[in-house]
Amino acid sequence: MTTSAGKPVEVRETVALNTDVFNNAFFYDLQTSVAHQKIPERVVHTKGTGAFGYFEVTNDVSKYTKAEVFNGIGKKTKVVTRFAVQLQNTGGSDIVRETDSLVIKFYTNEGNLDLLCFNFPVYLYRDPNLFTTTIHASGRNPKTNLFDRTGVFEYFGYTADSIHMLLWLLSDYGIPNGYRKMDAFPIHTYELTNKHGESYFVKFNFRTEQGIELLTSSAARTLRAIDPDYSVRDLYNAIARGDFPAWQLEMDVIAKSDLEKLDYNPFDVIRTWKNGTYHTVPIGRLVLNRNPDNFFKDVEQAAYNPGNLVPGIPGPRDLMFRARRFAYRDAQSYRLGINHNKIQVNCPIHSKLYSRDGMPAVLDNMRDAPNYYQNSFNGPAPFVDTARPKESLLIYDRNAVDLQPSADFYNTYVTTEDHRNRMAENIALGILNVPELVQNRTLGLLFLVDRDLGTRATVALATVKQARSALTPALTVVGQTPRTLGLAQNVRNAT
Repeated sequence: MTTSAGKPVEVRETVALNTDVFNNAFFYDLQTSVAHQKIPERVVHTKGTGAFGYFEVTNDVSKYTKAEVFNGIGKKTKVVTRFAVQLQNTGGSDIVRETDSLVIKFYTNEGNLDLLCFNFPVYLYRDPNLFTTTIHASGRNPKTNLFDRTGVFEYFGYTADSIHMLLWLLSDYGIPNGYRKMDAFPIHTYELTNKHGESYFVKFNFRTEQGIELLTSSAARTLRAIDPDYSVRDLYNAIARGDFPAWQLEMDVIAKSDLEKLDYNPFDVIRTWKNGTYHTVPIGRLVLNRNPDNFFKDVEQAAYNPGNLVPGIPGPRDLMFRARRFAYRDAQSYRLGINHNKIQVNCPIHSKLYSRDGMPAVLDNMRDAPNYYQNSFNGPAPFVDTARPKESLLIYDRNAVDLQPSADFYNTYVTTEDHRNRMAENIALGILNVPELVQNRTLGLLFLVDRDLGTRATVALATVKQARSALTPALTVVGQTPRTLGLAQNVRNAT
């Protein structure tokens, strides 16, 4: 054992009683490190876990992209992933009705590719200015420091953009049965380019091979009482016993020439694409087969940014994406320092750049290479991409909100009586203790989406108002085909 400076620690220095602590370097190391061992929490998606694995190409997609990571059947690329829930702090629970995330960093030979996914195929808003509003409204009350449903439903009532994602959240899809049993979507429409400079526009989808499994609110409450770290433990134990979770990556494709034929905006992050306007192409398989050796090193210090793209994937063109690629970089620089991409877990395979110095660790700091571009001394130089498209789309959004995608979700995904009743009950319990004007605004918006939805929510709210003290829903686990789990299985997994 040594001090931080490498000096061997003599056994008598490990006891501070009746000693000269001011001359004990080991004592100083211990005392000063405690206050500095924490780094700022993520503002959102704080509570989570991570795993390592690989991505394997299973289908030829060279027609659509020249990205090296997706070309060559059988090619494997190392990845690091992180799973999290949206609003919980580090000590919270991961079995909650919140947006879950799966983010993947591909260590490609052309740089790191980060895909940031949610368990819903739609986003909360399309105006970048709403980011701060969303975080504040759904976070803790500034006076009580408690999560405040009034703020949440005030936000949704005034921001009709968000109603589609709200319906996903309040349906059975709102609480997956662990991170392994949910699909994941990077939300944006990505532009891909091939070696001929031709463009295609795609939506990526990660489809779980474990099968989608969903929990009702009452089932989640029971599991939360047994194990608030249920999803983290479930993922860790599955990998530890060799039951490696996997997802199939596919992409929905629209050719550039077909964009003008569409009667909707395919770049709108608050809606899904209409059936019949695209075709689906399989790409490969994501497999997680190794748990982190050290959580802080591999998960807490992992930095993801949707702006980390590679040649052949110039990325989304919508305004939301432009704002996110700035915001994520800024957040990681605040949490980890300007050199966060030089931390081991974030390091690309190849890195040659002129930005250097600063915190944290900078490795060899490019040694004696010139620190300015251009130069005559063999410093890093750019390459010429002859296949890069010569045109770039500029996307304009309208302010009007189309509720058709929300109505489609309710009538396509929430089709059984039981599911519709559970969804209405979730809405009613959510707005039960908020002011009446907020309740009425929320119900009014639901009526605009679908009269049946508004009616059910209104009836459910009246019911829970009359019987809130006696409200004890039966514990069930909803299984999206093909299977349904019982309580005993859930308890066994949690313990």
